[in-house]
Formats: sequence, structure tokens, C-alpha cells
Amino acid sequence: MKKIMSVFLWLLAFLCVFPVFFMITGSLMGSTELKELLLPVMEGGSGYASWKCFPQYPTLKSYVELLIDTPGFYAMMWNTVKIAAGVLAGQMIVGIPAAWGFARFHFPFRKTLFMIYIALMMMPFQVMMLSSYLVLDRWGQIDTLEGIILPAVFSTFPVFLMYRFFVGIPEALIESARLDGGGEIMIFLKIGLPLGSPGIISATVLGFLEYWNLLEQPMAFLKSKELWPLSLFLPAVGMEQAGIAFAASVVALCPALLVFLAGQDYLEQGIISTAVKE
Repeated sequence: MKKIMSVFLWLLAFLCVFPVFFMITGSLMGSTELKELLLPVMEGGSGYASWKCFPQYPTLKSYVELLIDTPGFYAMMWNTVKIAAGVLAGQMIVGIPAAWGFARFHFPFRKTLFMIYIALMMMPFQVMMLSSYLVLDRWGQIDTLEGIILPAVFSTFPVFLMYRFFVGIPEALIESARLDGGGEIMIFLKIGLPLGSPGIISATVLGFLEYWNLLEQPMAFLKSKELWPLSLFLPAVGMEQAGIAFAASVVALCPALLVFLAGQDYLEQGIISTAVKE
């Protein structure tokens, strides 16, 4: 039974990794080889695309064209960095105190308000898109990076995730700190943040993976190409830029992969905590 399960898991792992292998292989192919393989499905072609496990003549030409001859790539990468960094910084400033307040303070309608947070967390962007667009348009934030960052700063999922870690801090420890003369701010800084750090890090990792690859919000709220993040550059390429698109995908994957590997243990704790009932 264990062998069958192992084979099944290896098969699933292969299916998950294959698109990445597909992408790396494509980034090492020449334009002629890519055109032969992808022409049936691009630029109005007919038939089915084919693929090779390894390039016939490996080349780094696509990376050279991307990193040296495509200055727009760096502008889009910088826009992506500003969006991801701005959102994560805002979520930490807003989300950490909110999660601590829900977890450690008792006030009227606390559970009702938290349930509203949960309901908002389950609403997809398509449901909130029109109302968000109208608010941002009224504030003059359409076609700005701030219009992408501000709504995401108040996302409810980081609050929900960090709440699960803050609420697990023993009440006896908090009361002991109060008896020793510790104020609420000191308790938050000296006890809450250190003990809740796994939740904070897991929320940061998940947030980075989401906002590094953000697609729908930039498509809805950005009109100027100079403000596009990298996620909007990749779908806009044609047959002639297929190699550059594969290379750009590999380069864009590297930061997300490094962040995931660095925070993998905390990420697992965060995923487990979301399944724990209150």
C-alpha cells in the first residue's frame, strides 16, 4: 500500500513540476525551434503544438535579449517589486494590530465583526471589482500603483491567519505580564510579536506569492503600460517573443521560489492553523 501511495505521490509531483520543466526548456530553445513547436497554436495557426524534453541546440540568447536588450523588463520588474513590497508593508502595519485586537481583547460584537472578516475573505475579486473601481476612481487612484496597493493592504486573510497564532498564546502568560506591570503595548511587543512570528512570517510568504504574480487587479485598474507589472507583460507577447517570455517566466519564478523555500516551515504551520476550529 505504501509503495502504491509513493508512486501516486511521485506522479502528482511530476505533474506539478512538469510545467516548470517545460518553461525552463523553452527558455533555452532558439527562436526557430520554438516557432516549429508552437506555431500551430499561435498567430492563428491550426493543429496541435509539440514539445521536446530537451532543446536540440541549447542557447542563452533569450536571456541575453531579456536582460540586456529589453529595458522595459526592468521597469515591469520594478513595478512588481513596488506592488509586492507596498502591499506586504501595509498588511503588516494594519493586519498585525487588527489580528492582535481580535485575539486578545474582548469588546462588543467582536465575534460578529470577525465573522464579517471571514465573509469578506471568501469573496473573490470579481465580486468586489466594481465597488473597488468606483471608490478608487472617486479618490483619483485609477491607473496608479497606489490603486493596486491600497485595497490589498486591507486584505482580511493575513488578519485571519495571524489571529490563529495570537489566540494560541496562553492567557496565563499575558496575565503574568500584566501583574508584573507590563502595559498592553509592551505585552504586544515583547510577547505577542515573538510568539506570533510564525503566523506573521507565513502571512508574509503567502502574501508575497500572491502579489508577486498579481494579474486581475492590474488588468482592471491600470491603463498605462509603463505601470504594468511583470504579470501583464507575459500574456502580451507573440510568437517572435516566445523565447523572451519563457526566460522572463524563469527569472520571475526565482524570487518566489526563494521566498517559498525560506519560509516553507512557517508556511506549513500557517496552513495547518487555518484548519483549526476556534
